[in-house]
Amino acid sequence: MPALTLREILELDPVRAAEPRLLAGEGSLDRPVRWVHSSEVYEGANFLDGGELLLTNGFGLTDADEEVRRRYVRELAARDAAGLAVEVGRSLPSMPDEVTDEARRLGLPLLALHRVVPFVRITEAANRAIVARGLSGRSVVRPWGDDHTAALLADLADRAALNQPEVEARAALAGFHPGPGARLLGVSLHGTRDTSTVDRAVRLLGGSGVLRAAFPGDVLALLSLPGSRAGDPVRAVQDAFRTAADPGLTVAVGHAVAAGGGWLRWSDTLRAARTTLELALTVPAAEPGMAGGPLVTSSRALALERELTRGGVDANRERLAGLVQHALGPLLAWEAAHPSDLVRTLEVHLRHGCSPTRTAALLHIGRQSLYQRLERIESLLGLEIGDPDLLGELLTAACAHRVVRGTSPAVAGGLRTVA
Repeated sequence: MPALTLREILELDPVRAAEPRLLAGEGSLDRPVRWVHSSEVYEGANFLDGGELLLTNGFGLTDADEEVRRRYVRELAARDAAGLAVEVGRSLPSMPDEVTDEARRLGLPLLALHRVVPFVRITEAANRAIVARGLSGRSVVRPWGDDHTAALLADLADRAALNQPEVEARAALAGFHPGPGARLLGVSLHGTRDTSTVDRAVRLLGGSGVLRAAFPGDVLALLSLPGSRAGDPVRAVQDAFRTAADPGLTVAVGHAVAAGGGWLRWSDTLRAARTTLELALTVPAAEPGMAGGPLVTSSRALALERELTRGGVDANRERLAGLVQHALGPLLAWEAAHPSDLVRTLEVHLRHGCSPTRTAALLHIGRQSLYQRLERIESLLGLEIGDPDLLGELLTAACAHRVVRGTSPAVAGGLRTVA
């Protein structure tokens, strides 16, 4: 569906009530308008992304000299603004000739608004119409059709060119209203195109707000937990999906972000969830999962994997292989000649604070067997596993070994690492 045009915006009731008169840019009335802003900042137009209609009361133009006024119009045109609408008769008695002349020269639509209408009424009506019509003028072909929620989630996950008022308006159109202090968490599910799993988890969380939609490869959701909720929000969401998700599903939870932190933070948690899901599907787990249930993980559980694959496995394969060989070479040589599980034992042990009880339980072996493995590891490496100076290097190398081993070049080439 084509985006809303400037000509159509001029037909909206609040705009017509302002009695607009077109002074320049007659040939550009059918260009799409991506968003409508109001601003009284005249020292440049760097806040514009292109395609916006800008509203101003003209106060900053009253005492400006001719060159400043012309430069202001040139900067708007250079930023590919859809048009400039200036309120005249109050702060600005009439449209300055040089503003009209420069707009005509550049083909920038210039409107004189002759009646005072609160800009908030104009922007609200126009932006709601933009969202309802064409989702901010973007003409990307999406397999999910006219689903506004899916389009918003896709734009956030892809970090498309957005702005906070646009995101809030589109979220509100989808019924998503994070309250003050709310924490947002991105969630990505694989193995289903049914959003009911998300809905069940939301009910278990007490009816938190949610944006969710099915995509060709997964289900993507953005959950809102109230700021008054006690406890770890990531754990709470993971626990809810462990109960709500069917066996065989893979669920990845992003990190918690403040709803009031801006749309880039919303994007961050969705991107983290998607990247984590891709890793969970392509890299062997560090430790055994729960048999017969869904695999539910989080971006922080796979933080090392995400860092090691930033930019793609293929781009890092040689570096990771060198890291593994340097730190774990003797263990790899032993495993090549003897059936054993020393590297995995080492990683599980390090991930759980070198606790023999926890490590043995996770590996389903007795403590005596674990002690024998640990002694073998220390003997082969010629070091003490508990040395604090070695923990980071050994854990990173063990994780890198699992990443490289689990992602063949064919698979790794499709691994997108965006977060």
